Amino acid sequence: MVTLYALDGCPYCENVHDALNDNDIDYETIWTDPLHSDRNEVKRVSGQRGVPVIVDEARGVTMAESENILTFIERSLA
Repeated sequence: MVTLYALDGCPYCENVHDALNDNDIDYETIWTDPLHSDRNEVKRVSGQRGVPVIVDEARGVTMAESENILTFIERSLA
């Protein structure tokens, strides 16, 4: 299962959502707190508090930065 940590209204998160949907990838979205300092779950899984973050448990991948995530989706999940 793929998990996406995202913030409502974040354009980078929307790009990742679109790529996952366009490639018919099953995923769960966890909506994060708007306050950067309150994103403790994101920090726990990725070591930082920025979004988007994707976690692919099947491949053992946790990744931040939308461009890196989009490349991963294209090369590994599509």
